[in-house]
Amino acid sequence: MIPPALQAFSSSALPVLDIAGTIVFAISGAIEAARARLTIVTFMFFAAITGVGGGTVRDLLIGAPVFWMHTSVPITACLLSAIAVWFTPTRFWPARAVEWFDGLGIAAYGVFGSAKALAYGIPLIPAALMGIVSACMGGIFRDMLAGVPSIIIRPELYITAVALASGTYVSLTALGLNTSLAAMIAVVAGFSLRAVALIKGLGLPHYKR
Repeated sequence: MIPPALQAFSSSALPVLDIAGTIVFAISGAIEAARARLTIVTFMFFAAITGVGGGTVRDLLIGAPVFWMHTSVPITACLLSAIAVWFTPTRFWPARAVEWFDGLGIAAYGVFGSAKALAYGIPLIPAALMGIVSACMGGIFRDMLAGVPSIIIRPELYITAVALASGTYVSLTALGLNTSLAAMIAVVAGFSLRAVALIKGLGLPHYKR
């Protein structure tokens, strides 16, 4: 028998965030491959590992079936995203395109990751952390493969934006707010903070002795 929380999660609009985050992350991975002038096969690999990497780690940690092993939609979306970037002129991908697509992806995936963790009975704080894992691991894998400094150690606010998105969602739902409304508010909050950080170069203080 499916637990009521998991059934409600599956029938809600929240899974839309999963495919949206997967596509946006996949595009960011393909753009990174484009910067390195790699092959179409490598485009697809970068898109796939970036698109589903974070969700895979999340599902393994919360004891859920790995999402892309039971439906072809996520991997298909990643491959189509790679092909779309491959055939798109480079002038459509500005220098900071990866950061902007990644910023939207982390907000969507942070919320979805927390929502899925809650549906599987994970407590509030670990559920919020699962949102961060969902949102960050794909980008970490992408940067490692590309041989560039990981996005999580760059100066602008990044994990903080994910934490805001996932923490906002967990807090609002705990207070009884409708899940769809809570998700919308949380995604907007997380992406807005990341956008301001990209535009203004905002970051947390560095360690000083």
